Amino acid sequence: MPWTKQDYPVSMKNLEPRVRHKAIEIANALLEENYEEGRAIAIATAKAQEWDENHPKDED
Repeated sequence: MPWTKQDYPVSMKNLEPRVRHKAIEIANALLEENYEEGRAIAIATAKAQEWDENHPKDED
């Protein structure tokens, strides 16, 4: 089931909105590659946080 900005895993609720949106984007891509939901969420969260560190907010 693909996630949206309004419907996403509970584990993503405490992420900053821009990080959460990136995590949702990554998780959906991983699901399309047949990753299990739990694994997709974990990978997407880590990658989104890494992305946030490398892309300061003022560069958006």
